[in-house]
Amino acid sequence: MSTLNNKVVFLTGGASGIGEACALAYAKAGARVFVMDKNEELLQGLIGKIGRPHLGMVGDVGNPKDIKSAIQSALAQFGQIDVIHNNAGSASPSRPLDQTTEYEWDTIFDINLKSVYWTTKYGIEALKKTKGNILNTSSMVGTIGQENHAAYVATKGAMSALTKAMALDYAPFGIRVNAICPAGVWTPMLRQWATEQPNPEAIEQYLDNIHALGYCPEGDVIADVAVFLVSEAARFVTGCLMPVSGGAELGYKK
Repeated sequence: MSTLNNKVVFLTGGASGIGEACALAYAKAGARVFVMDKNEELLQGLIGKIGRPHLGMVGDVGNPKDIKSAIQSALAQFGQIDVIHNNAGSASPSRPLDQTTEYEWDTIFDINLKSVYWTTKYGIEALKKTKGNILNTSSMVGTIGQENHAAYVATKGAMSALTKAMALDYAPFGIRVNAICPAGVWTPMLRQWATEQPNPEAIEQYLDNIHALGYCPEGDVIADVAVFLVSEAARFVTGCLMPVSGGAELGYKK
């Protein structure tokens, strides 16, 4: 499969979980991938796995200087950016709103939402040149809600709404903007969330049951759809909040 030949993908939070699956899928589809992640050990492991010409840079998406530096580095190395995939995210804390501290609220908004502001601010001119596209990793909880997860739900609801606004703003430049919306996906972040729940032992069965297709998937199912959305196969798709959720939003919980 070479649907992304000659494309350059700038991917945040790409060293583990959904991001790692997407990095591997983008590389397999022919893209050159530049990954920004704060975990140096995992990032080095990913780059070692996919090899050259793919590159990585350690950085915090909550720090605009890191994002600016990473985008400049990607452009210096590859000469272009065709896709910005805003995947970096945090799911902590897992609490109702009144039990969430102001620091926790601000931190998760910086990581999950304000980072999109910075990648767009520093990357939009490159996308205008390539008539590229932006993909945001949102979540079905931004549409249907989730208990004991107020701050996270707020960031994903905002990201989904922002995706539509961005799609309208950048359509005149030939830039598409879409979001991919998983439900449960087995990632390190989800496993951490599971440990924070009142009954962690029952959470695996719960996560299988909330999906109408009967199981909680790995990140590859998200990555396959991500490849489609950033490719020319989706050239007339913009402002789309694409559920990749096994029917979880349909409400048929067991």
